[in-house]
Amino acid sequence: MTITMSRVAVRVPDGRDGVDEILARYDRPRAERRLFTRIYGLRTSPVLAAGESLLEQLLDAGREALAGRRAALVLYGHTLLVQPFGHHDEFVSEIRDRLALPGVPVYGISRINCASVLRGADLADRFLNRPSAAPEDTVLVLGGDQGSMGDMSRVIPGVAVCGDAAAAFVMGREGTNHRGRYRYLGGAAARDDRFHRNLRMTPEESRAFGAACVEGMAGVVDAALERTGLRRDEVDWIMPHMSNAFVWRAVGGALGIPMERICLDLLPDQGHLFGVDALTALDHADRTGRLRPGQRCVLAAQGMGAYFQAAVVEVTDDAP
Repeated sequence: MTITMSRVAVRVPDGRDGVDEILARYDRPRAERRLFTRIYGLRTSPVLAAGESLLEQLLDAGREALAGRRAALVLYGHTLLVQPFGHHDEFVSEIRDRLALPGVPVYGISRINCASVLRGADLADRFLNRPSAAPEDTVLVLGGDQGSMGDMSRVIPGVAVCGDAAAAFVMGREGTNHRGRYRYLGGAAARDDRFHRNLRMTPEESRAFGAACVEGMAGVVDAALERTGLRRDEVDWIMPHMSNAFVWRAVGGALGIPMERICLDLLPDQGHLFGVDALTALDHADRTGRLRPGQRCVLAAQGMGAYFQAAVVEVTDDAP
C-alpha cells in the first residue's frame, strides 16, 4: 500500500520585518546582528499585519489542501505553546465547523518544537496504515506559528529569527479518493537530550549545540534514507529546516550533498518559519518547475531540545 501526500498549501504573510531591526529590539550584540545578516544570510522575517490572524491562515491553507474532501483526522503541529487562539476552547470547533469536518478528531502535536509538523506526516502514515484504516481515510496535517507576538518568542539567540506562516497538506492511500503529488516513502526521528534545557542552556551546552545540530541533522537524514532503502546519491533535493545557511553548509558537507541540491532560495526573504520550513521549500521548488516525476526529496526539521525529524518523498506525475 502506498501513502501519498498532496501538494502543500502555504500561507506566508506579505509583511516583513528586518532581521537586524528585530535583533536590535531584542538588544542583541552588534556582532551577533552582523553574524545573522552576513554569515547566516538572514535579511527579513514574515510578520502578520494588523487584522490578520494565524488562525485564518491555518484555515485558509487547510481549505486549499482539502479541496472539498473530507478528512478522517486532523493533526496540528506547532512550536509555541501559547497561540492567540489558544486562550479559549474554540480552536477545535473552528477547525471542524469552518473546514466542514463535523465530528472529526483534532489533535495537536507539540513539545518537540520545530520537528512537530514533519512528525505529523509520520503520525499520519501510521494512522493510514493501522489495521482498521478505511481505504478512503485521509489525514489533514496543519502547521504554523506566530513568532511576531513578541521578540522573545521570535529570536533564538545565536541561531535564528522566526517568522509567521502556516501550511497544510493531506495524506491518504494512493488510488482511492486521494491523489497525491508525492509518495511518502518513510521517515525517521531522533533526539539529543544533552540540550533539553532548550533556551536555558549553559554557555558550555550552547557552544556544543552547533556541532550537535549538524551531527543530528545529518544523522536523521541518513536514518530516513536507510529506512527507505535509498543511498545519499539517490537524493535529488534536500528541503531544509531554514535556521541559517551556515548550518546547512556544514550539513551538506557532512552528507556529501552539494549545496545546489539544498533548497535555500527562500532563506534571505523568509528565514526560519518554525516547523513549516521544509514544506515552504518543497512548495517553492514545485511551483518554480524545479521538481520532476521520480525525483526524491528529503524534508528535514530540527526542534530545540534537541529534536530531529526527516521525511522522504518521491515526486509523482502532476495530480490535483
